[in-house]
Order: sequence, then structure tokens, then C-alpha cells
Amino acid sequence: MLEDLKKRITEEVKDLDQSQTDFEFDENANSIGALVMHLVATEAYYQIETLEGRQWTEEEREHLGVGGELNDKSKKVLKGKPIRHYLDLWDEIREKTLAGLKTKDDKWFSSNIEEGINYHWVWYHVMEHQANHMGQIALVKNRLPK
Repeated sequence: MLEDLKKRITEEVKDLDQSQTDFEFDENANSIGALVMHLVATEAYYQIETLEGRQWTEEEREHLGVGGELNDKSKKVLKGKPIRHYLDLWDEIREKTLAGLKTKDDKWFSSNIEEGINYHWVWYHVMEHQANHMGQIALVKNRLPK
């Protein structure tokens, strides 16, 4: 399912030019580039926290953290990079995610992190998050200037 969502999002955005990648249809909207980077950062965060059992290093936080939150800072920083930049980064993160998930078994997935939350829920949340932003990306794409 993770791979299906990534493939569908990639197909939607892979041919965008720079102005389309950076386009914000109003002051409250995020660009498609920022949204894809947000997906990259979110997946990287959960990958590192759950599959590697650690927190981001300062270097990882600097490299990926700006995409973790969609705010005024990310709107300024996540500009001027081609869509391929974000997709290539997502490919790198996804490769690590898949490798890490392959090392886990059903017992790990069902083990509790805290009351009511296990690793099944966490990775479901990652997929749900990607599906939600896939809709947002489609909305922004539909608003691109003709």
C-alpha cells in the first residue's frame, strides 16, 4: 500500500515544471514541492523513530526537518528545487523504509508503543497521511494556472 500511494503521487507530479512545483494558489496554500517534501520528512521521521529506534540526528533534522511542518518557514525554504529533487529524496527514504520493514515480524508490528498505539497503527498513519496529502496535491494541481 505504501508503494501504491507513492507511485500514484509520483505519477501526478513527476512532469511538473518549476513554476508548477512552487505554485501556491493563495497565501494559506502549500506548494506541491512542499507537500511532497512533507511526505518525505514524515516518512523519514517514522522510519527513524520506529524502524531504527532513535531520534533524528542534527544533520537529519537540518536536511529533512523543514518539510516536517508546513508553515511560513517551509514555504520560503521549499522553493526553487525541481520536483525530481523531492521525488529522488523520497526514493532514498522509501528504500530504507522498505528494507527496515522487511526486518520486522508480526509480533513487532502488534507490540504496543504506548496505550492503544502499536507499530501497525503507526505505519497505517503514515499511509493515511500520504493519502490525505495526495488529495491536497490533486487540489493544488487542479488550481495551476492554465
